[in-house]
Amino acid sequence: MNKFQLLKTLHHHVKLSEKRSPIYEQNKVAKFFTYLAGCFVIVYLMFLSVLFALIVNDDDSMTSYEFLMGIVPFMLVADFFVRFVAQQTPSQLVKPYLLLPIPKYTCVECFLYNSMLSTNNLIWLAFTLPYVIMTTIFSYGFFAALGLLVAIQLMVVVNSQWYMLARTLINKNLLWWLLPVCFYALVLLPLFIDKYDLFFDFFTSWGEGFAYWHPLNYLIVLVVLCILLQINKRVQYKFTYNEAAGKEERKLKKVSEFKFLDRYGEIGEYVKLEIKSLMRNKNLRKTFIAITLLVVALSLLISLTDVYSDNFSRAFWVVYIFVIYNASINIKIMGYEGNYIDCLMVHKENIMQLLTAKYYFYTFMLLLPFLIMLPTVFTGKYTILMLTSMLMLAAGPATFVIMQMAVYNKQSVPLNSKLIGKGGMENSYLQLVANLIVLFLPVALISLLKLFFSENMTFLILLIFSSLFVVAHRLWIGNIYHRMMKRRYENIEGFRASR
Repeated sequence: MNKFQLLKTLHHHVKLSEKRSPIYEQNKVAKFFTYLAGCFVIVYLMFLSVLFALIVNDDDSMTSYEFLMGIVPFMLVADFFVRFVAQQTPSQLVKPYLLLPIPKYTCVECFLYNSMLSTNNLIWLAFTLPYVIMTTIFSYGFFAALGLLVAIQLMVVVNSQWYMLARTLINKNLLWWLLPVCFYALVLLPLFIDKYDLFFDFFTSWGEGFAYWHPLNYLIVLVVLCILLQINKRVQYKFTYNEAAGKEERKLKKVSEFKFLDRYGEIGEYVKLEIKSLMRNKNLRKTFIAITLLVVALSLLISLTDVYSDNFSRAFWVVYIFVIYNASINIKIMGYEGNYIDCLMVHKENIMQLLTAKYYFYTFMLLLPFLIMLPTVFTGKYTILMLTSMLMLAAGPATFVIMQMAVYNKQSVPLNSKLIGKGGMENSYLQLVANLIVLFLPVALISLLKLFFSENMTFLILLIFSSLFVVAHRLWIGNIYHRMMKRRYENIEGFRASR
């Protein structure tokens, strides 16, 4: 079997692994909503494309390909950071092949080639294709338009490999965030020192070379792609195989007992479990640290700048900052517990106590973003009423929606390993839909209420409405528990199969 056939076989195995995943059927339903959201994104990109094309056609100061190359850096920056939110990062299936006599980089190469050929990389055609049709194909010819399309798609593929490298390193250590931040700060530096013409001229100079198929331009892009592939191949191989072999440094840590929680009985014990999970399990700990840093950064940005001063941005970010604390961890509720679900099922009421403890713990944790956001009150961006109502909204309706996933989640989430997995499809599209609901539905509700009421009255109504969910939390947590028990055998089977 030659290498091409081997890669084809491995690709087939990945597809089979996805279809055998315990969450495959529920993903089929939720994918519809994801594709619907993708259609809106495509329509929006096409709208921007037509808008820019009309601007360029009315402007004789530059050619269409120069203008397009001038905005490509912003496209690639947006593409890179959107991938962190929208692109799922499937695990690499390396464990079944560790003892097989195949070339050591083969599994990693299959993973990288799949990421390069992903349909996600084609979404920018919704922007570039209408643009070149309206501005380039009739003025400079078919091959000039084709050259621009090919060049930008190559850059998007390069960006996908750059994202994969950065994401892998960040998963290993959050300090690697400095790598993309410093890189993009260096690229965009001329904009911050009022050298916009220098920035724009540098990138527009590449437009003619791509439009007229100058070999050197394409060669540089292909060389960068090959270099990133080689670096990625070695980094992915090192981290995934070390993770599969369990090669991690083990350090003795002092175990805190949190005796002050003993007075709360079984719920106190489960709160201890949540705290110790955050402290001892790498995936949970990194998620918590990353979210805290993000909230701090956003709070400072909102407090010290006028970037998010419009009505939509103010509403979205105040919702986002509070909701993300619950959504980021609890969206995979029971996924981490799926690693030891058999122990939790020993006594009938264990799951009920666990769900209640989770609710209390993560509701208490909402005080952290509340305190972090207080500088926005001092600068006049938000009011205490707004922050309080958002805290209650996150503790009430948002948590109500997120915790519904406890009924449907049946995929074990690794506590420490990040790059390898058995299920092949750790993320659920149903989880993505739930996240979108808790992020955007409150913003829509706020905007609707503001049409009829003042801002203070709007947030007062939200505060009262959210408080009802908080007061009735035992009722809806009990409902979740009883529905979980009806599906317990199906869920246990899924947890066991995906460990």
